[in-house]
Amino acid sequence: MSQLPAPGTYTIDAVHSSVGFVARHLVASKVRGNFTDFEGTIEIGESAATSKVSATIQAASITTHNEMRDGHLQSPDFLDLENHPTLTFVSTSVTDKGNDKYDLAGDLTIRGTTKPVVWELEYLGTSPGMAPGVTIAGFEAHLEIDRRDYGVNFEGTLENGSLVVSNKVNLVLEIEAAKQD
Repeated sequence: MSQLPAPGTYTIDAVHSSVGFVARHLVASKVRGNFTDFEGTIEIGESAATSKVSATIQAASITTHNEMRDGHLQSPDFLDLENHPTLTFVSTSVTDKGNDKYDLAGDLTIRGTTKPVVWELEYLGTSPGMAPGVTIAGFEAHLEIDRRDYGVNFEGTLENGSLVVSNKVNLVLEIEAAKQD
């Protein structure tokens, strides 16, 4: 059995959290980026099975620190920001795997397409917050998706047939969440 934070509602602190992604580019390198505008809540129950997570990410906040690439990622080739301004996640179950590791199952929506996924989640611990009466909990989660499952079908190729951008994308969450005691 793993140790959970104290039951209650924890609000994700976007200033101290990161929602990132990694994708192969031109086979030989990786492009890393993140979203800077997101929010969510973590409802810790009496057990993992009674806990829930929900989050919303603003697609316009995507950044890879390259303005031209960011514009392309917001276009219909990728996130289609104009028609799909948000990405969402709503959990359906949390399963304790022991040693503070969990499977966080739920529905991930990208470009209006919702698919079931399972994040590999690790609970990092809790500490008192900077403000009186606040408890902080830390989490990390990883997930690999195939972008084509969400209608992201950009098929740029090189002259040798290699993809410009890989179909597999790794999503990485580093979350700090706060609960009023």
